[in-house]
Amino acid sequence: MEIGLVCAFATAACYGVGSVLQAVAARRTAATEGLDPRLMLRLARSWLYLVGLALDGLGFALTLVAVQSLPLFVVQAVVASFLAITAVLGAVFLHMPLSRRDWVGLAVVISGLVLVGLSAAEDSRVTAGRWVQWGVLVACVLLAALAPVFGRMTGAASAAALGGVAGLAFGATSVAARMLPDGLAISHPWTSLRLLATSPTTYALAVAGTVALLAYSTALQRSTVTVATAPLVVGETIAPALVGITLLGDRPREGWAWAAVLGFALAVGGAVGMARHGEIEDVVTDQEPDRRAV
Repeated sequence: MEIGLVCAFATAACYGVGSVLQAVAARRTAATEGLDPRLMLRLARSWLYLVGLALDGLGFALTLVAVQSLPLFVVQAVVASFLAITAVLGAVFLHMPLSRRDWVGLAVVISGLVLVGLSAAEDSRVTAGRWVQWGVLVACVLLAALAPVFGRMTGAASAAALGGVAGLAFGATSVAARMLPDGLAISHPWTSLRLLATSPTTYALAVAGTVALLAYSTALQRSTVTVATAPLVVGETIAPALVGITLLGDRPREGWAWAAVLGFALAVGGAVGMARHGEIEDVVTDQEPDRRAV
């Protein structure tokens, strides 16, 4: 369980730095109309985006470890603290002073994480039935169908809607990762590949990851990072937590349910309150010339 907590906090650190780099790259790349997959190709020309994407990949790998030993509500609450990490990084490296409200937000997030951590129990999950796995894949496909609809909208409404879709898609990757087949091992690559190829969760991971990256990158171009990130945090934390509790056997320690609920609410609420720190890229942009892709 301790290793799982370390991996969850390391994931939050990766996402905190990666989100800043991706936000900078998205703002410096020519805006798109609708949900255009070619945006990912243009972003791939930016080393900032590629580094941010690599950090996301590392964070996801750490999540795979965390969700094997911790309930999803614990992992997702810790991951949501990436915005607090972004705020601290901005204060230390970009001289963006924290206001009194920011310090309160940090205290709320930290208090929530302490309660969630204390309530965490060893994983007592149940094996997800095949119908649950197919249900996750269907949900991911529905998100893929919904994203272009929101992509045709404009302004802050589009950014918020796409941010919400991205959050649900990111959350779906955690749920799918939790449901990956047993028996995967590097020492048995062919067996592992066969298990992955026949599991609906493998395809759910691919669909959800693609939708999340494209929807969030587009949302960052439509409005402020705050508007795009706040619904993302809500979507990627609450939905997986509910799935874990209702379908995957997630439970807090005996007698600590109150701490789990209160801590989760404080951590997520505090993170949403600090969403404005995604605007950190405005400072970076002011220091460097604009290089928009053509």
